[in-house]
Amino acid sequence: MSLKDKNVVVTGGSRGLGLGLVEALVAHGAKVTVVARDSDALKSVRARLGVATISADVTDESAAGRILVEVHPDILVLNAGAKPRMGRLDQLSWADFTATWETDVKAGLYWLQAALNLPLKPGSRVLVGSSGAAQNGSPLSGGYAGAKRMLWIMAKYANGVSEQRRLGIRFQAIVPLQIIGGTGVGDAGANAYARAMGMKPEEFLARFGAPMPPREFGQKVVSLLDDPKYSEGIAFGLKGDTGITVLEGEAA
Repeated sequence: MSLKDKNVVVTGGSRGLGLGLVEALVAHGAKVTVVARDSDALKSVRARLGVATISADVTDESAAGRILVEVHPDILVLNAGAKPRMGRLDQLSWADFTATWETDVKAGLYWLQAALNLPLKPGSRVLVGSSGAAQNGSPLSGGYAGAKRMLWIMAKYANGVSEQRRLGIRFQAIVPLQIIGGTGVGDAGANAYARAMGMKPEEFLARFGAPMPPREFGQKVVSLLDDPKYSEGIAFGLKGDTGITVLEGEAA
């Protein structure tokens, strides 16, 4: 899929990993619309990169349908998510534990449903942001690991619906396999785990090997979209030192 002049919607694209992806997409000629809540951050990214912006809460069910009808993207990237509330299992309230379910999973449900029910045109790609925590757990971030695993599973469910209805839409989970500094979620995790292990955050992050800053993350996602060998899988791991790996291929 050449990205030149493709319409792309990126939720949570005004900062962190989402912003790194937006930068990479713009560099490859895509027409990007960034959806986020912070109007000041949107103003900044619009001025710097020349992208379209829409201020919206991704957990607003009506926003998903309205924006997809307006933009009708070729590619939809569900990147927006809440920063998890860090703490041990015995220390977290129910509100703390479920914060990422109330944002990440709720938004995922609404946007996946909108993509299927509009529907997006045949050949469209929908990328769903997950996490390596979906594989290995994350004992200091409450329900975060479960939320990210659920999003991965939801991408698989959405593929099933697309196939049953012959929509021709491909849903895929993107799974960063390391904590990434310089992002809200990454810094919260690195600080909490480093503190628990008695080390500095930069020492903790070094344990993952080569870093994968947001712009490099964005380039890896662009490669995934552009290379036909990644067009059929369900879940892909991204890591600074190993690149892109297939975590879950197409069902037999």
